[in-house]
Parts: sequence; C-alpha cells; structure tokens
Amino acid sequence: MTSALYPTYARADVIFTRGEGPWLFAENGDRYLDFASGVAVLSLGHDHPHLVATLKAAAEKPWHISNLFQIPQAEALARRLVEATFADVVFFCNSGAEAVECAIKTVRKYHAANGQPERYRLITFEGAFHGRTLATIAAGGNPKYLDGFGAPTPGFDQVPFADLEAVEAAITDETAGFLLEPVQGEGGLRVFPREFLLELRKLCDARGLLMALDEVQCGVGRTGKFLACEHAGVAPDVVALAKGLGGGFPIGACLATSEAAKGMTLGTHGSTFGGNPLATAVGGAVLDVVLSEGFLPRVAALGSLLRQRLAELEDRYPKIIETARGEGLMFGVKTRVPNGDFAAAARAEGLLTVLAGDNVVRLLPPLIIDEGHISEAVSRLDKACARLAAPAKQLGAA
Repeated sequence: MTSALYPTYARADVIFTRGEGPWLFAENGDRYLDFASGVAVLSLGHDHPHLVATLKAAAEKPWHISNLFQIPQAEALARRLVEATFADVVFFCNSGAEAVECAIKTVRKYHAANGQPERYRLITFEGAFHGRTLATIAAGGNPKYLDGFGAPTPGFDQVPFADLEAVEAAITDETAGFLLEPVQGEGGLRVFPREFLLELRKLCDARGLLMALDEVQCGVGRTGKFLACEHAGVAPDVVALAKGLGGGFPIGACLATSEAAKGMTLGTHGSTFGGNPLATAVGGAVLDVVLSEGFLPRVAALGSLLRQRLAELEDRYPKIIETARGEGLMFGVKTRVPNGDFAAAARAEGLLTVLAGDNVVRLLPPLIIDEGHISEAVSRLDKACARLAAPAKQLGAA
C-alpha cells in the first residue's frame, strides 16, 4: 500500500513494537541495541519508569491551558533550567528548530532594543545544522536543504569551521552575534576547540555581540556536562535546547540571560503549544534523573570508555574506519566506506545508528547505558566492520 505520508524520509523497513532501556524489539521479534535514541532524543532510553509515571499523572490533569494562563509545570521547569545553567529566563516551544528560531529572534531583538536594529546578522559555521524552517536552513547554509525554497532568508554569514581569522574578517557593523553548535551533530560530530570558544566569547565581549549556542543535540547531559559549552568554561548569552530535554516527548527551550532577552517583551514572541503541562512535566522528570548526584560524571566516564573502545576498532579496521570523534555519549565514526553501508551493516548486526555529514555514522546511545551495553555495541560494530571488510578480502584473493 502506498504511504499517505510525505515521501521526505527514506525509512528502514522495520517496525518496532516495544522498547526497554537501550533496547528496541521489532515486530518480527528481532532485538536491536538502540545507539540512535531517536536522533539523541531518548536521553533516558525507552519506557523509563519515572517518565512513564510522570506522563500518566500529567495526562489525568488538563493537557492544554495555553500561555494566556499560569502553567505551574512550565514555571517549575524553567526555574530548574535557570538554576542549572547560565540563564535567567526561558521560553518554551515544541522543537529544536523553534528553539533556534527563538534564539535568532532574541539576538536580533536585543540590538533593536539597544537602538541598533541594523545589527541583525549572525555569523554561522560550515557544517552547521540548525533546523528545517526557512530561517534555520539559511543559518545552516547547506545547499541540499536550501534548494527549491526560494531566496535564502537574509541575515546569516557563514565562515569555515573554527576559523578565528575568518570570523574576525566577517564581522561588520551589521553583525549581531554568533550561532553555532559546540558539537556539530548533522555536520559530522566535529567538536569546536575549547580555545576557539573562549576566543569567540572574548570577541563578543569586546564588540558588543551575543553568543548564541545551538545545543539542541549536544545539550541536556549528552556530552557529560549539562551544557556542552561547560567543557570550555564558556558562558553564552542564549542557548537553544530540545531533543533530550523531553526524553521522547516533544519540547524545546530557549534559555537566555536577562540582558540578552531584554528585547523579548510582551507580545514579541509566542507559541500555542509551547510550555504545555504534559511536555514540561516530562521535562521536569528528565531533569530529576539527569541532574541527580553522580549522573553526569557517570556519562562522562562512559564516554571515555566508548572513545577508548572505538579507538581499538579504528586500529583493527583501518580500511573501514578513518577516525572516531565526539564528546561524552555523542560520538561519530568517520568511515572510509560509504556511511550508509556502515550503518546498514551495523543494523544487520542489531545495532541502530544515525547518519551524519562528512561520511560519519553517529552513535547516540541513551544516557542510562552501562559498560556492558558499550561492550555489546562495540562487539556488534566489530562484526559489522568484518562484514564490510570481507568482500574486499575475497576480491584481493581472487
């Protein structure tokens, strides 16, 4: 039967009927170790008891109030995000793209509030992915995503990855600030050097610019810190969050300092569903776990173990794996074979991964995995590499 859905995804022919922790169970009975996590969304894995109980309890109360009235769950989640980060205020929405849109508007409105509306341009970086709205595809600058949608939304100046000289050359009287992912997700798990982020912060302070970070994928503990920018000791002005914040329930958030958000006054922005009781209740339950004592150090330790085990695979299969890179439990394997072939071989061995740019396959396991799950994942990747290497060996023998 022909699908009634837009044909915008190449979906694998697998239907999952049940999930438990880092495992997914297919309709045919096959079991998969989920190192995709719904593209870094399932921060606490599948069927987490605390999230399930929270959602059930929230579903027995009003699902939707609208932001015309007080929403205690949203107030509570915002307060916890402020206490855990650099931020003073939070705006809730429904997705990462919306959170980035809010960040862009916040930066632009800041300068307008300062009497400089001409300062609206943001410097972005090659390899970026900021979402699928007209503004965020323009910010990302990927021709594949821009094609066919008319002239790109103006206001974005892209420079090479982590090139400070190019950054300084791109700053004009119209520059409002910078927008970047501390760890690029779609762009191939490239990590911005800590020194570069520190220099960018200095530039912002010296030139009156704002630093806006897209931590939609790398935030909420994914890298072993609540925000990835914490690794560099950098305090941004604005941060976009989503994905892992809801543990599978759609939610986005734009965090900002009071100074950065001073232009976002009554009526300047809004969202019908943003901050609804269901989403913010579940977001609070995610923070119960992620911010609990010892959780983030454990993620960091597991990330170090994963890095070590991936390096061993790289040494064992130099013709298959070029390098592994990332931070915490957000890693990418840059392959010497087509990354689609690598992901397919991993899936054939019962391991789910996610494709990225630069011929990279992403490993984004739930943050609740243990050492045994890492060993199991590496074992399956080992078999996938052997599967890919076999045809080359046979061809060489012939």
